[in-house]
Amino acid sequence: MSEEHDAQFMKRALDLAREASLHDDVPVGCVLVADGLVIGEGENRRELDRDPTAHAEIIALRDAATRRDGWRMDGVTAYVTLEPCVMCAGALLNARVARVVIGALDEKAGAVGSRYNVLADPRLLHESQVTYDIERDESQLLLRAFFAERRG
Repeated sequence: MSEEHDAQFMKRALDLAREASLHDDVPVGCVLVADGLVIGEGENRRELDRDPTAHAEIIALRDAATRRDGWRMDGVTAYVTLEPCVMCAGALLNARVARVVIGALDEKAGAVGSRYNVLADPRLLHESQVTYDIERDESQLLLRAFFAERRG
């Protein structure tokens, strides 16, 4: 997929991230795309749902699995505004997501290059292609503003 298409889908993920911040969740959004079409979407909902697993990637994977009537995400690209954590990287890996496009890196908890590299570990069942820094500045700005407001 072209960088233009990557930016388009990441902008939708950023819209979802903004929605997350409206219900006091960390602003992270995820969009799953197959054959140029959105098949799943999610934003962080841990606070809203009182669920520690309600990360944007997990919500998007559940949405896509329901729409596709199956868990396999072969040929799917995930657009996520913040580098996935270990749980989400593992879920993307186990769903067989082909490619992950990341907005901002997460130096504290990232599991797709920063702290760990779950999606490129040849010892695991699957590997995904990764693209970094698509709409990075906007992703970082959302996160900084969210945490600055909370530190107040």
